[in-house]
Amino acid sequence: MDTCILEEQPETGVVIVNGKEYMPDAKGALVPLSLIKPQDKLQDEVVRKIMGHAIALNAQISRFLGYSNVDLGDLDALLAQEYGARIGGVKGNRTYQTFDGLMKVQVQVADQIDFGPELHIAKSLIDECLNEWSAEARPEIQSIVTRAFNTDKEGRINRAEIFMLLRQDIADERWQRAMDAIRDSMRVTGTKQYMRFYRRDSVTEGWRPVTIDLAKA
Repeated sequence: MDTCILEEQPETGVVIVNGKEYMPDAKGALVPLSLIKPQDKLQDEVVRKIMGHAIALNAQISRFLGYSNVDLGDLDALLAQEYGARIGGVKGNRTYQTFDGLMKVQVQVADQIDFGPELHIAKSLIDECLNEWSAEARPEIQSIVTRAFNTDKEGRINRAEIFMLLRQDIADERWQRAMDAIRDSMRVTGTKQYMRFYRRDSVTEGWRPVTIDLAKA
């Protein structure tokens, strides 16, 4: 029986079978590269190039939004902990502004950030830490942990208290792994949370959006 040697090249879409080049069509059939029209090969090449950049950019924007949510959550937690105040109204809509009044970030929220199963891992690691520290653990940390993981009547955990946990400066390796698990567990649920960015050259001028939208870039 002859051995079929197959090699795939995802970046070009070419499949090499026994040294011969093919491309799969929309039905999954392998078409010899020599039989594909030049314009079809050119179109395939251009679309793959653009999609490579688009996928990378999508991942970068996702990471940016994740980090931005963590940073703003840290700020909310700091204000709540240190000053007993918070930015925004009861629905979660918030505006953050630089001291000179030339840049601002607006967050419009319909749905809250949710947390995935990694949060259970974080809770187990935190419990290990607290059990071991029991005699010397600061009571305020225990209190934050209790409030953070207590669910409300709708089954949601306390997001602000979770962010307070992330702000604690604790060097224990298990605690750090727990904080990593919390960050990994974070999910933005729904599609009704928007973060918008604005800047202006002086306080007498109107705001100009910093657009992250292909239709308006």
